[in-house]
Amino acid sequence: MIQIAPQMRILVAIESVDFRKGIDGLARVCKEVLKSDPFSGCLFVFRNRRGTSIKCLAFDSQGFWIMQKRLSSGRFRFWPSDRTAASKRLEAHELQVLLAAGNPESVQAAPVWRRVSASM
Repeated sequence: MIQIAPQMRILVAIESVDFRKGIDGLARVCKEVLKSDPFSGCLFVFRNRRGTSIKCLAFDSQGFWIMQKRLSSGRFRFWPSDRTAASKRLEAHELQVLLAAGNPESVQAAPVWRRVSASM
């Protein structure tokens, strides 16, 4: 089971990917295009060319997980467009918004980490 925790590193590939690729093909994209180790435990998120489907790839120390969400109508409205980088990092709550076909950049949420003052 994949649990998306706030401490999890999540990378979204900027360029679209051929969705005929399976685990091995996506792992190769992680290594060659994103310059990241697919065995690192990071969750990798990919989008198809039309923007109607996303795939996630993760390694859990025993094997790879691959998941796909295809929208029945419409497209994923948000996708990073920075052409200078191969990937964009997301926080866990932003991934949940993305999976719900929302825009993670417009969501207001509490910071992932904040200093706790020791007032006694």
